[in-house]
Amino acid sequence: MSDVLVIIPTYNEIENISNIIDAVMNLPERFDVLVIDDASPDGTQDAVRTKMTQYSGRVFLECRTGKLGLGTAYIHGFKWALDKGYDYVIEMDADFSHNPNDLPRLYEECKLNDADMAIGSRYITGVNVVNWPMGRVLMSYFASAYVRFVTRMKLRDSTAGFVCYRRRVLEAINLDKIKFKGYAFQIEMKFKTHFLKFKIVEVPIVFVNRQLGTSKMNSSIFGEALFGVLSLKLNSIFNKKKFIE
Repeated sequence: MSDVLVIIPTYNEIENISNIIDAVMNLPERFDVLVIDDASPDGTQDAVRTKMTQYSGRVFLECRTGKLGLGTAYIHGFKWALDKGYDYVIEMDADFSHNPNDLPRLYEECKLNDADMAIGSRYITGVNVVNWPMGRVLMSYFASAYVRFVTRMKLRDSTAGFVCYRRRVLEAINLDKIKFKGYAFQIEMKFKTHFLKFKIVEVPIVFVNRQLGTSKMNSSIFGEALFGVLSLKLNSIFNKKKFIE
């Protein structure tokens, strides 16, 4: 068993899931993979089960009953990882927007350089996004600027979904009290990590828009983030005890 688990949430990722698992399995370092699937009707689960046989003891599958949200998928995966004894846990998309070759860099920041959270950052060295429409690039970039202004976190990419956590961070955060399920989930996890004074670092990556499958992003996700950030900041000021307990 590895000491690091990669969590990949899926819904209708049949075009990508086998290849992304192969890419992780073929890295020089050993990374285990947990797929959290929200009842995909396209055969994603069957593809994962095939990989479970091929990579016995390294690939795992948790099946849920429907589309329950990205945040709840990761919370499910975090609890699973803690229960199984992993020391490091990484969030990663299934669609190759996050390059599996960057996994060792995030892992090493936590394991070797004592970071508590390592973020694969699109904006720490400029704007490193490929094949996104300009409107979406601007929305994402200014969303992170907005979060930085409201929360006073110094992160350049607070909405990033390519993140390595040290175990002690996930143990310190009350995962049952995480409020947001969509885009704002990523912000909430980073803000609570920051609030608890854990060490956060950003690692530059290049984010590439998916080539296969359909994006799960929509305008309501950004709305949740817009108002969610304000509520997070206000709660951290006026309800400090409840904010983290």
